[in-house]
Amino acid sequence: MQVYTGNGKGKTTCALGAGIRAAGHGLEVLMISFMKAKVAERGEGTDVNYGEFRVIESIPNFTIVPVGRQTFVDKKNPDPVDIQMAHDGLKLAQKALREHECDVLILDEINVAVEWGLITLEEQLDLIRMKPQDVEMIMTGRYARQEVLDAADLVTEMREVKHYYETKKLLARRGFEF
Repeated sequence: MQVYTGNGKGKTTCALGAGIRAAGHGLEVLMISFMKAKVAERGEGTDVNYGEFRVIESIPNFTIVPVGRQTFVDKKNPDPVDIQMAHDGLKLAQKALREHECDVLILDEINVAVEWGLITLEEQLDLIRMKPQDVEMIMTGRYARQEVLDAADLVTEMREVKHYYETKKLLARRGFEF
């Protein structure tokens, strides 16, 4: 059980790297991306929202499932559809664990989904409790709760020291933030 949390960049990227390495050794990897849509509006049309959604399709044994809408979730007042989509992801994770559909289960941004009230901490902890011994589980996102950290075997906290959003006033860049 691994957790990548903190306010710095690299949590999802770290989980993707671990998944790619596992897939390279023939392990079955399932990544459920909470609060992320596969496509988003970009300029005049739509495009793949995050680069990993495009490239993972070409990696054998690695499946990525986004469970989010194109719009941002309102932290103070999440839309019922956002809650439903998060619960769809939760059910997919439960099924994958129950039926042993993967060797590695990555739950991307699940900590944020809990913090924003889309799923409960107890539901997140239930996933940890139902994890088979031979499945590697990776949870990402800011706001990891102490109970999740306590249950983990490995915890890495990404800490922002300097960010070009602030120092250079750069916006999100294709290939780096999405």
